[in-house]
Amino acid sequence: MAEIATSPPGKSEGAKFMRRFLKRKTVVIGVSVLAVFILLAVLAPLIAPYSPSKLSIVNRLKPPSEIYWFGTDEFGRDIFSRTIYAGRLSLLVGAAVVLLSAAIGVTLGLLAGFFKRLDTPIARLIDAMMAFPDILLAIALVAALGPSLTTVIIALAIVYAPRLARIVRASTLVIRELPYVEAAQALGISTFHIMTRHVLRNLVSPILVQGTFLFASAMLAEAGLSFLGLGVSPEVPTWGTMIAAGRQYIGQADWMTLFPGFAIILAVLSLQMVGDGLRDMLDPKLRREL
Repeated sequence: MAEIATSPPGKSEGAKFMRRFLKRKTVVIGVSVLAVFILLAVLAPLIAPYSPSKLSIVNRLKPPSEIYWFGTDEFGRDIFSRTIYAGRLSLLVGAAVVLLSAAIGVTLGLLAGFFKRLDTPIARLIDAMMAFPDILLAIALVAALGPSLTTVIIALAIVYAPRLARIVRASTLVIRELPYVEAAQALGISTFHIMTRHVLRNLVSPILVQGTFLFASAMLAEAGLSFLGLGVSPEVPTWGTMIAAGRQYIGQADWMTLFPGFAIILAVLSLQMVGDGLRDMLDPKLRREL
């Protein structure tokens, strides 16, 4: 009898997922643009033609040219180099905010959804935090703690953690009542083991999808705080501070705001595209429609 070659189930399912994921043109574009931003951020010291802090008053407000691809700012600094280095900071802030907000939100959501006694107080706390507009709460936290990179990350993580907590809580309330969870409890398996192995493992998909949207929101919020002067030090290049500096010269040097603003749009839009693709692929109902 001829042997039938079969591939491992995990590998086969992963390959099918990637094929479905990459069938959508918008997802491919989003992944490609995001990959370019990551490469530029990682290789910034090798790609940037000038130091982002190098001053050259003689070359101030030079328009885009072969020497200065994106032009120069009011101090003669190369905008192309500063835009690349600003992307490093934005990606760092976005990743740190997602990790920290996930740690806070997932913990609160699991506790609220699994333990009935903790559900009401945690749910009310989540509702109270989500009642405030995101940017206003972030401004209040940064103003109270003092502007710095660490403060911005902590403030944005606190702002976005309730979003994840609400999703995790709602899913945990459903999973908690499923037969296999009740069977695990009847067998005397520890609560921590049930929460991590039986509940949390089934929440990876919604957490991953929401994480991509939070990444984009965090990058946009960081740019907004920097624009308002509540982010990192003005000497550190960020897309928000570059746009804030360029608004004074919008009539004579519009490239100062055009290129960093375009970078924000591309980065946020690419993350939204990837998030939409993940949601469609990981949601069973939407996946059947594709």
